[in-house]
Amino acid sequence: MISDKPAPPTLNALSIVTADMSAALAFYRLCGLDIPAGAEQEPHAEATAGSVRILFDTREVVESFTPQWTEPSGGHRMALAFECASPDQVDSQYARLVEAGHVSQREPFDAFWGQRYAVVLDPDGNPVDFYCPLA
Repeated sequence: MISDKPAPPTLNALSIVTADMSAALAFYRLCGLDIPAGAEQEPHAEATAGSVRILFDTREVVESFTPQWTEPSGGHRMALAFECASPDQVDSQYARLVEAGHVSQREPFDAFWGQRYAVVLDPDGNPVDFYCPLA
């Protein structure tokens, strides 16, 4: 039986609104995203993480198509999580970001749910998690 129902849309991108494109891209390059050189000069940039595109837009870009946009308040607006290859990589990635001047939200710890976990804030205050299974 052939269905007339179209396939559902595919989630393939996440958009991050940033106040400072250069700072945001520098942070996410330290996280391992391959972002083209010179992208910090543009109001829109993209990187690929697996099968998902990460889009970076300045506030001005977002305001150009959503004039009533205002910065969220009262909590973080989104969070990303990067899987690491080992618990040691969680620790070293965390240390690399903090040494580069980024704010720690949670030092690496062994979580009760069975992962080594750490959280660092990106330049716009979004939590970025780093984790690895302990077993």
